[in-house]
Amino acid sequence: MIEVRILTAQDVESYRVVRHTVLNSDPVAFVTTAAEFAARDTEGIAAQISPTEEHVTFGAFLGGQLVGILSLARETRPSIRHRASIYGVGVLAEARGQGAGDALLQAAIKHAETWEGLTSLHLAVVETQHTARRLYERHGFTVWGTQPDAVQHSGQTYSEYWLWRDMKPGQ
Repeated sequence: MIEVRILTAQDVESYRVVRHTVLNSDPVAFVTTAAEFAARDTEGIAAQISPTEEHVTFGAFLGGQLVGILSLARETRPSIRHRASIYGVGVLAEARGQGAGDALLQAAIKHAETWEGLTSLHLAVVETQHTARRLYERHGFTVWGTQPDAVQHSGQTYSEYWLWRDMKPGQ
């Protein structure tokens, strides 16, 4: 059974392993490269995943082991504070198909619902990530645009789909 909770600085080592593994296993899906992430220090990563009022990173656990991650951040500037973004979503290959992605998205949406005045969630997905896009669409996200020439990897250029989910009450 998948369990999801908000990660803290104490989870930094397991987070580091999962993040580095998903960056290596599917480099096209992420803007950050595995090499860039590997160069980051533990203190910086711990600070990044430490929850704040406007940012949390969720972890999905299977058998007590971290197998998936997702970050949720609310905009802080007054004119866009009604929006939040989901990013850095990754599930270890051996844990896919067991509900970790669904559980992570459910937790993020539920948490976002606690943010007063929040009216929309946003995310982007690279065109090659068909399974991820279907996951997001199952959770109410819809594509509102496509950014051509968004990501380059190994000499190839990929588009990104931009998705949003209405978070207004009653939606």
